[in-house]
Amino acid sequence: MRITTGVAMAALVAGSAIAQTASTGQAAGTLDPAAEQAPATAAPAAAEFTLADGIVATVNDQIITGFDLRQRMLAIIAMSQVQPTEENIPAIQQQALQALIEERLQAQEIAKYETLKIPDDEVNREIAAMAQEAGTSPQNYMAFLAQGGIRPETMRAQLRTEIGWRELVSGRFNSRARVSRAQVEQNLRQLTEAASKPQYLIGEIYLEANRVGGQQAAMNGAEQLVAQMVQGAAFQNVARQFSAAPSAARGGDAGWIVQGTVQPALQAALDSLQVGQLSRPIPVDGGVYIIYMRDKRAGAATSLVTLKQVMVELPETATTEQVAAATQRLEAIRPSLTCDNMLQRATSEAGLLGSDLGESDVANLAPQFQQVARSAEVNTVSNPVRTPLGIHLLAVCGRRVGGVDVPTYQEVEGRLRNQNLAMLARRYIRDLRADALIEMK
Repeated sequence: MRITTGVAMAALVAGSAIAQTASTGQAAGTLDPAAEQAPATAAPAAAEFTLADGIVATVNDQIITGFDLRQRMLAIIAMSQVQPTEENIPAIQQQALQALIEERLQAQEIAKYETLKIPDDEVNREIAAMAQEAGTSPQNYMAFLAQGGIRPETMRAQLRTEIGWRELVSGRFNSRARVSRAQVEQNLRQLTEAASKPQYLIGEIYLEANRVGGQQAAMNGAEQLVAQMVQGAAFQNVARQFSAAPSAARGGDAGWIVQGTVQPALQAALDSLQVGQLSRPIPVDGGVYIIYMRDKRAGAATSLVTLKQVMVELPETATTEQVAAATQRLEAIRPSLTCDNMLQRATSEAGLLGSDLGESDVANLAPQFQQVARSAEVNTVSNPVRTPLGIHLLAVCGRRVGGVDVPTYQEVEGRLRNQNLAMLARRYIRDLRADALIEMK
């Protein structure tokens, strides 16, 4: 997981990021998103805690020292704005130690590939991008971190491993992370089906029980994080440093969630939270969630469908025999029809009419067409449909969601690919951990 510090720096000394409200039900507080973008005006003081020197762990005989652990704890504190207290120092230390263990494993794996030598220029570009995000120069940015007790060489080493790991994962799993057209179209169909349901734009923090020492430890840690955010720590920065969800790299941004697509415990929180509110810790199997309700909508997006048709004209007064004959004729040709050949077939046979109905809002279609438009698979041809005008075969040639904030095909494809890549990266590091000799001193 990339540890991005630009936004964190911009928020480190902002005013309170959360205005506390009544602690009832699912809500713990109300965020002030504007505070997360306030410019930094001073560096944080180095946190007041001590760690013994010496070796604290080994990872395949590579050591992690007390100095390494302190440096990573300082980085987590600076980037998340979580203030060290007697209650949360153990959780910060655990998070820092797990991050260092994974970093050692990543560095050892990177070292196996001669082509994965990350030059200083690439590290400099990463620092420059972070500084630009924070609205300052690279020199001021590194000086800012140094004032918080974080040594420049430690940060540069961390970034070098981070860049190398991204390149290794991308190169190794690029082909496996690719998304098929069928997967993208299925996701778009799901978006279409969900267009009329309530939707929630959320931020998420997920503490994985196995990673933090068990379910109770995850719950205790989540309670500490909620308390820190109520006191002023920015949600995005806390998510980047503590969340085990794939959304951590995006500051916990989980995007729009459709009603009924999450676990019941999370759905209860989504239903009860108001926009701007932060949830209390929500225990689920395997861990604990914290949810920030960024926005809600009632599902006002429209469902758009592209149709073509072949028909036999028949008045409403047609006899039963005429209807049966027309239906039989259309049933006979239906297996050979596609979106590509339907109109050509209609013009080549007497008594058939073909037309391209174009793209329409399903709600505006004739009632007899709406069921086909909503339920039929794309690139399929319906059974005969009777209307006052005749007997119709409908081909569903496309379907998409319309309205505000509707993703394009390319956006859905990119999101699914990134999800696949993140999943493969998590499996990769889990496999490395399982095969490693890790000893705590």
